[in-house]
Amino acid sequence: MRKRNSGSLFLFGAAGILTVLLLQSCVAVKPYQRVYLNDEAMQLGKTQIDKFDENVHTYREGSSGGGSGKSSGGCGCN
Repeated sequence: MRKRNSGSLFLFGAAGILTVLLLQSCVAVKPYQRVYLNDEAMQLGKTQIDKFDENVHTYREGSSGGGSGKSSGGCGCN
């Protein structure tokens, strides 16, 4: 009976530590900050197929550079 109590105590302690760790990642977002949650910078990385589609689109349009970075408007001046 004594081992059962130490096992329960260990599980209770582990559950408490896990709860504390999970709650540390919670942050309240203010309503005016919610606008930025859908920004591209907030998204996870793109998949390989998305990168390929973007690259194909960039080459097809032709007015921008070969990469997906910022470039000129296609007038040839930069």
